[in-house]
Amino acid sequence: MHPPGTLTVTPLAGHIGAKIAGVDLAQSLDESVRRAIWAAVLKYKVVFFPGQRLGHAEHVALARQFGELTRRPAPHAGAAPEGFPEILEIDGEAVDPRYGVDFEEHYRQRWLEYTAGWHTDLTPAVNPPAASILRAEAVTSFGGDTQWTDLEAAYAHLSDPVRSLADGLRAEHSFFAGCQMLLHDLMDADVLKLAQEHPLVSEHPVVRVHPETGRRSLFVNPASTSRICGFTPAQSRALLGLFFEQIIRPEFTVRWRWSAGDVAFWDNRSTAHLGPADAPREKRTLYRVTLLGDCPVGPDGEQSRAIAGEPFAALPIREEAGALR
Repeated sequence: MHPPGTLTVTPLAGHIGAKIAGVDLAQSLDESVRRAIWAAVLKYKVVFFPGQRLGHAEHVALARQFGELTRRPAPHAGAAPEGFPEILEIDGEAVDPRYGVDFEEHYRQRWLEYTAGWHTDLTPAVNPPAASILRAEAVTSFGGDTQWTDLEAAYAHLSDPVRSLADGLRAEHSFFAGCQMLLHDLMDADVLKLAQEHPLVSEHPVVRVHPETGRRSLFVNPASTSRICGFTPAQSRALLGLFFEQIIRPEFTVRWRWSAGDVAFWDNRSTAHLGPADAPREKRTLYRVTLLGDCPVGPDGEQSRAIAGEPFAALPIREEAGALR
C-alpha cells in the first residue's frame, strides 16, 4: 500500500497532460492515492507514469480499481493476449482477428483528410469508454510518439457564435468515417460487410457535458464523426472541418515519447488522441484497457442515442485476471 502524500504531479503542457511520479502501479493503491490519480486525470485529461513494469494481470487489476472494464464485443474485438480478453493488443505485426495484419497502415493511406487519425476511443458506441489505460511493452528506437488533445480547451476557445451553434448540434459516429472506402477493394469489401452485419452507429451531442466536472467539450473526432445531423452533406463537411481544425490546434495538445514500461491514463470523455505515423518498422507493442462509460449528455440534457448496435457492457471479473501476480 502507498502512504498518502507521496505522489508528485508535474504539468507537461499549457492545457493538457501531466507526469506522475512516486507510485508503483503494480501494487494495490491506497484509497488516497487512487483518488489523487483520478483527480489528476480529471484535471490534466491525460497523465503519464514513466518506468512502470506491469504485466497483463497487474494492468487489469490496476484498471479495476477505477471502474468496470469494457471491450468492443466480437467480432470487432481486435487482438488480445492469450488469457486476457480485457486487453487490446496494439502491434502492427500481430494478426488482427478482424482485418488481418497491418490494416492500420492500409487505412492510413485512405484518410480523407490528414487529420483523420485523430480519434476518441470507440465513439460509435452509445456509451463510449470513460477512460483508457495504455502501457508500452516494446517501443521503437525513434518516432512512435502519441499525441492527445484537450476537447474542453477546444470548446472554450471557440468564438461565441460558433460555440452557441455547437451547443445545439448532434452528430453521427461510425467506424471508418474518416476513410475513403472503395467497393472494388477486397479488404474494404470485407470490412464493410462486417460493419453491415454487425453495425455500431450512434448519435452524440456535438458538445458533451462532463458527468463529473460539468465542463463542456467539443465531442467530435475526425476518425469516427461522419456527419452533423440535420445538415446537407456539404454543410456538414464544412462544419466538421471547422470543428476538426479547432480540436487539433497545437496549443491544446501534448505529445508523449514512449519508453518501455510507460503508462498513459486518459479521460476519454474530454480528449482525442493520435497514434504515430512516423514509427520505423521495428517492434512496437502496447496494451490498452478501457473503463465502462455512460451515455454522453449535451447542454440541453439530451442523451446520446444508439442508431445501430447495443451499448457496451461491463466485462465479468475473473479471479485469475483480477489478482495481482
